[in-house]
Formats: sequence, structure tokens, C-alpha cells
Amino acid sequence: MAEQLRNLTIEDRKGPLTGRVFGANGCTLKPAAPAIRISLRAGAEGMAAAKKVLGIALPVKPKSTALKVDLACLWLGPDEWLIIDSADSVLPEKFAKLGNSLLSAVDVSHRNTAIIVEGANVEAVLNSGCPQDLSLDAFHVGSCSRTILGKSEVVLFREAENRFRVECWRSFSDYVWKYLADAAKSA
Repeated sequence: MAEQLRNLTIEDRKGPLTGRVFGANGCTLKPAAPAIRISLRAGAEGMAAAKKVLGIALPVKPKSTALKVDLACLWLGPDEWLIIDSADSVLPEKFAKLGNSLLSAVDVSHRNTAIIVEGANVEAVLNSGCPQDLSLDAFHVGSCSRTILGKSEVVLFREAENRFRVECWRSFSDYVWKYLADAAKSA
């Protein structure tokens, strides 16, 4: 049994929100597709090494992202990024080969999950529990931020004008889902 669990790929694992779908008042919620997530911490030398592994430079401005096909690098702080890639990504192996003398790259795929929130009322739904200005002028397409939603820490990533990816810890995903669903009902 333990051996079977070790051999599960990320696509094989059942997500905490699998099968859920919700829609009300111009807003829909759905679980995001399985993904590889890496918590990356690096200084200048580590950023150069990460660029070689990722094939793109890390963003360096607050709330910014760097994108390449399925790969998204989200700026979370001066030396911190959340890397999101497709479920079949080999990034964890590439970073493991690099070692940790220049940077810290930790696979947090098991810890996180995501909810795609989209529709005409997406800003109002998210702003019901997030103190940031999420208007398109202040939080344009491609913006990201670690923030709170209700009582849970989340990472928001605006993928399109009316679509956000809400990254959260798996253990908080039920709370975040219900919070968003309740907010959508009231929008």
C-alpha cells in the first residue's frame, strides 16, 4: 500500500475539490487542473540559476509574473516566487539536480490547490474578503499577490480580465471554496 502511494503521479491524486462546480450571479468556481508548484527563494546568483532551469527570467517587480506556455512565475516578495507548471513538469527534478547552494526550490504541490474564479462579478466576489483593490486599473491581467481571503492566506493571480486563479493550502480549500460560493450568491 505504501509503495502504491509513493508511485502516484500528481494527475492520479484526487484533489480536495474534485468534482465541485459552482455558479451564481455571473461568477463560476471550479477546481484548477493539477499542477506542479515550487516555492522558490533566491538571491541574485540564484535568480540566474533559476533562469537557466526555467527558461525565463523571474519577475522582479511587486505583483508581477513571468509566463511561458504552461509555466507561471509569480512574484511574492523580493526573493520569493511561486512557480506553477503543468502536472507533468520535470522542474522538481531539474531543481533537485541544481542543489540548494544558490537557491531554495521546494516542491509544494502536495500542499497547495487552486480554484479558478471567473465571470463578470469576479472582482466583487473576491473583494468581499480581500482588502486589496482588485479593479482592472489596480490589479491588471498578469498581476499576482499573496493576500488574505476571509481568514485564509491565498495567492491571487489574475489570468484574464474576468478570471482569477486562487491558490490556497489544501487544508483551507474547503473554507476558501465555501467563502467564494457564499460571496458569489450575494454578488
